[in-house]
Amino acid sequence: MSINNNIWEFAEAFVAGALSESDLNELNNRLASDKVFAAEFYESTNLLKSMNANGKQMRFRSLLNEIHDSEIKNTKVKAGRRIELPAHFWRTAAVAAGVALLTSTITFTILNPSSKKTDSQYVTISREVAGLKESQKQLNQNQKKLETDIKKINQPPAAHVRFTGTGFALNNDGYFVTSNHVVEGADSIYIQDRNGDYFKATKLAFDAASDLAVLKIAKKNFHFGKGEVPYTFANGKSGLGTNIFTLGYPKNDLFYSSGVISSSNGFDGNELQYTLELPVGHGQSGSPVLDDKGNVIGILTAIGGDAEANTYAVSSKALISLLKDQLSEHTIHLNKTNKLRNLNREQQIEKMQAFTFSVKVYKK
Repeated sequence: MSINNNIWEFAEAFVAGALSESDLNELNNRLASDKVFAAEFYESTNLLKSMNANGKQMRFRSLLNEIHDSEIKNTKVKAGRRIELPAHFWRTAAVAAGVALLTSTITFTILNPSSKKTDSQYVTISREVAGLKESQKQLNQNQKKLETDIKKINQPPAAHVRFTGTGFALNNDGYFVTSNHVVEGADSIYIQDRNGDYFKATKLAFDAASDLAVLKIAKKNFHFGKGEVPYTFANGKSGLGTNIFTLGYPKNDLFYSSGVISSSNGFDGNELQYTLELPVGHGQSGSPVLDDKGNVIGILTAIGGDAEANTYAVSSKALISLLKDQLSEHTIHLNKTNKLRNLNREQQIEKMQAFTFSVKVYKK
């Protein structure tokens, strides 16, 4: 059985004890190496066990009803109103089921002292209650393990960061861009947002010539902030003298600087780049470069050596070409509505902070 075919079917076989020894070995290896898969697998098995526990609960209630009917004859019991819970409440109901059943059993015994139960009935109830308690215990253990595994997914490796850079969001669906030289050869990549939280990222595409890399946050349904990104991306190159600014993480805190475009081409006349009069530092590679109206016109890629004070940025035109050439199947939609256009600089920076972050690279 292939794990990749259907996690749900594999989880059903695991809960039923129907996996072969080779399947179990494959499963253990996958759980140890793939935390995202582990989280999905444990979530599936927990749901299956919750459903099994719910079935056991229904059988137990049926047993109590039979005992009640046999001992209290000719007593009219007013039928209660049954309320069906929506499907998304089942997990919570399963966790609470054991405690509720134990309470119901004790209450039934106290309030019905005249009910005469046989020894065999007491043994049956005892076994049902013991089974429910064990199921509840197992559910709680699996839930704790699942919560622990999910937390570990977004924890950075227990190693020193080898390289750092800056990244910024392409949209609010987890896609972002940074400089390729920042993440090249990385064993693992994380971002750290302004709140100090870490999120693992996967490299999807890169272009060495333009020094651009596109990545995606591994966490499902991830969003950088509220709403869509506030900026837009320029389709062409901006002219000489255009006022620009950037945000980046040369250290732990967000750093702002402003300047102008000093040349339409970059290092050694590179037409994919700009030359900027813009003070930046190491760690800001991958930072967005924006004009006064909030259009991203480029991505920082390098600073000059000791003999020059220039800064270089890859044009957003090169980024758009990379998305079209290598990631068309991902349908990465770039924002078309600029929310920074009519804001002052302080307000523009505030809007951008949730979508700009530090990139941490780990290597063995």
